[in-house]
Amino acid sequence: MTFTKLGALTLSTALVATTAFADSHVDRTGWPENFTLGTAGQGGTYFAYGSGWANLVADELGISGGSEITGGPMQNMALVHTGEAQFGMTTMGPAAESLQGTNPIAPGLQMTNACAMFPMYQTPFAITVLASSGIETISDIPAGARIGFGPAGSTSDTYFPRMMETLGVEFDRRNGNWTDLGGQVQDGLLDVIAFAAGVPTPAVSQLEVQTDINFIAFTEEEQATIMEEFPVSPFTIPAGTYETLTEDAQSVSMWNFTIANCDLPESFVYEVVDIVMSDNERMQAIHGAARATLPENWDKNNVLMWHPGAARWFIENAGAEISDDMIHGN
Repeated sequence: MTFTKLGALTLSTALVATTAFADSHVDRTGWPENFTLGTAGQGGTYFAYGSGWANLVADELGISGGSEITGGPMQNMALVHTGEAQFGMTTMGPAAESLQGTNPIAPGLQMTNACAMFPMYQTPFAITVLASSGIETISDIPAGARIGFGPAGSTSDTYFPRMMETLGVEFDRRNGNWTDLGGQVQDGLLDVIAFAAGVPTPAVSQLEVQTDINFIAFTEEEQATIMEEFPVSPFTIPAGTYETLTEDAQSVSMWNFTIANCDLPESFVYEVVDIVMSDNERMQAIHGAARATLPENWDKNNVLMWHPGAARWFIENAGAEISDDMIHGN
């Protein structure tokens, strides 16, 4: 099966670096002349965060690089595994399914050639509605509500419908990029947006500027039910994350990691990780979710094999204890 036209990918950014790479002594044998990073749809955190670090890395290394709009974590696993994209961004749930061969993009294909590179942030699952809807809790969502779950095959679309079913919500499932879904809920074409994305999510920030919205938190019982059924952890969206979020909101989350094709040169991936992980303030300037892009969060990966270059960086610089059997090629 070929992924050449997988998902009708659209090149979203062509980022050409002009800065000479400072560490000219680094062995560049086998390095690619350019790179592509698979992100997700516009209006989501993956797109903003990914485009930013792709630009940063291209500039620092002095090579051409860019980001592509994709269907998100599931598709990124496929693209990186096949080598159509050098890098991608995924969530632990979709990563586990891809390794098991249950990725819906290519059922039966175990995508073992996508390796962990560095931790990004947690993706909370949250619900947004118009304030005028009168919906204030999950139990208020009426049967048959039109719920937008994000791009098809995304983390949100993969898990949130199952979560809603587990909580007894009956719905009409809709898909689209976050920006479009925000417009649809504002126009009355959708009743609810159930999003899984790093916070603050650009589409939600834009929506609250244009209209009054409610954030629907999980109750403790709902949170516990979801944690029993799905590979998620408890998460609190802090008050003030959005202007209209005046109280902490209980949620659940999955960790996100960047991934690299396992066949990329060790020295290349090492330098990419070094650029991203060595200056967190610079990463937070790209997107606020990067406050969790910290070396100590290397241990949040318990699914993917590590790329040798990434493993070496975390062992040398973060005191990571990564066993040999979790490093690709060992």
